[in-house]
Amino acid sequence: MIAVQDIPVQAPQRRPEWLKVRAPGGESFENLKRLMRSKSLHTICEEANCPNIAECWGRGTATFLIMGDTCTRSCGFCDVKTGMPSPLDWAEPMRIAQAVTQMQLKHVVITSVNRDERPDGGAPIFALCIRAVRRVKPDCTIEVLVPDFKANSSALEIVMREDPEILNHNVETCRRLFKAVQPQDNYEWAMATLRNAKAIRPGAVTKSGMMLGLGETSEEVLEVMRDLRACDVDILTLGQYLQPSKNHLPISRYYEPAEFDEFRKAGYALGFKWVESGPLVRSSFRADFQARALSPRWRTGKAHTDGQVRTEMSVESLR
Repeated sequence: MIAVQDIPVQAPQRRPEWLKVRAPGGESFENLKRLMRSKSLHTICEEANCPNIAECWGRGTATFLIMGDTCTRSCGFCDVKTGMPSPLDWAEPMRIAQAVTQMQLKHVVITSVNRDERPDGGAPIFALCIRAVRRVKPDCTIEVLVPDFKANSSALEIVMREDPEILNHNVETCRRLFKAVQPQDNYEWAMATLRNAKAIRPGAVTKSGMMLGLGETSEEVLEVMRDLRACDVDILTLGQYLQPSKNHLPISRYYEPAEFDEFRKAGYALGFKWVESGPLVRSSFRADFQARALSPRWRTGKAHTDGQVRTEMSVESLR
């Protein structure tokens, strides 16, 4: 197994011009931030300092981080703190739904910390969030960016039976670097999660992504892409890894925009239906376009209505 110290590191250099973006701001942006705080909600847009936050929020999309701000895993690229999380907040799904309404979102991405202290990984909260958003804003498309649930297909099924427009699980890096980058994760768990999503709900739209610049080779990127296609993944995102702090994994190198273009072409050649590949691409980048273009429901123009909201499972049964 490769160790963190074995990841090749380039000499320190200035961030390339193509990675520089203007800091978000303005009255509308600050109002949205205050709304998040007033409902005790977190967005990964803010937590990860996403470079696309102003564009996405302005277009009516946002990514919510549920189940707290403490993760049971300690991935070397992630700035979310590690530890024992607080108990699940079963009122959180309704606050998410209220925020979606108040922000007038057209598309929402719901992701989470890992909750390995629970056998179901917190899957019921995902299900309740989908249901709550659909109840108050049925025309809002939904993507869930889920953990691997340790390849627990029963936990995944709780999420999949709610029929999100997109089921996303990011593989993040290549097989060789996987344990150095995500020490408590497993490459096979990642692939099993994506494969099982299709088995549980044939026709579901699935998605995965990688960060480039951790020491992988171009051939290893292509190998991951082939593995994802073998799991019938529909959407691929590729972006440049940016080190959150000196305590996180170092950047091996910066990829040129032209290299991302070549990976995009390779992705389409392999059969992905949608590929976002560029230095500033993040997992949720243009997710609203993907949902409306690829989801069977939206391709046919049949959005969710109140009558289609699932009600047979109570909150108590999901706990």
